[in-house]
Amino acid sequence: MSTDLIDAARPAYRQPSWLRRHSPPYWLSLVGGGWMLLFFLIPLASGLIVSLETGNPVSGYTLTWNWHIYSQLFVHSDIPYTTFFIRSLYYGVATTILSILIAYPMAYFIAFRVSVRWKSPLILLVLLSFFVSFVIRTDMWSFVLAQQGFVITTLHKLHLVSSNFHILGTSNAVIGGDIYNNLPFMVLPIYVALERIDRRILEAARDLYSNGRQVFLRVVLPLSRAGIFAGVLLVFITTVGDPVNSSLLGGVGTYTIGQAIQDSYLTNQQFNVAAALSTVLMVILGIIMFAYAKIFGTENLENLV
Repeated sequence: MSTDLIDAARPAYRQPSWLRRHSPPYWLSLVGGGWMLLFFLIPLASGLIVSLETGNPVSGYTLTWNWHIYSQLFVHSDIPYTTFFIRSLYYGVATTILSILIAYPMAYFIAFRVSVRWKSPLILLVLLSFFVSFVIRTDMWSFVLAQQGFVITTLHKLHLVSSNFHILGTSNAVIGGDIYNNLPFMVLPIYVALERIDRRILEAARDLYSNGRQVFLRVVLPLSRAGIFAGVLLVFITTVGDPVNSSLLGGVGTYTIGQAIQDSYLTNQQFNVAAALSTVLMVILGIIMFAYAKIFGTENLENLV
């Protein structure tokens, strides 16, 4: 059979259209885009609209585009909402930094110093606190740190603190509770990043006469920055808006913006005030996270995924 007959028998090949060649990435992004639209953009827009309403829970709220509510809350209000924001950001930064200092040695030990058979049990121990409700395990710390609790009583018996020493109702108690509840969010990303490091790179560094300190600072730490990047995002965002730790472990001087939003919505039923505070909080966190990603690079999170 001649070549011309064979070519004539073959079906004609059609070049895919521009739409078929370029549309798959957009179709694949529909799931993630829909998730962001449903759980981020729509709640943010809804909160903004509610914040611009005026009224009360009895007669209802009406959209009046009251943009003055933001100046009323942060300029002319007797309630120091700005102080609550600054305090919440301070707790978030302190918790994040201390969580890194605690979580990194834990993750390093599990990744490099433990045999394979013990890694999964140790990771399970890190996650064990998640088997108990967030509120319950935080409330239990209020009993442990109470004046008649085990910690304070032992310190008094050993004469290590004065008789009026207390932990509950202080910023240290709130930050300690935040670290306890959010530590797994820092340990797990760092552990995953450390576990992905090729051990041959470490051997090569030692063959080039690097000591243990140089290997850690120049090889291990830079290669694990993706885990640190992800852990900072998880811990900081979770801590800043948390009302539970400051409510159960704190006092009057530890009142946070999370508590202000909770009380405005549930106790005072000032839905427009709660929505305005939530909108400002989300905008501030968005700006901070955008600047953080720009400085340290979003490729750190992409490398972890």
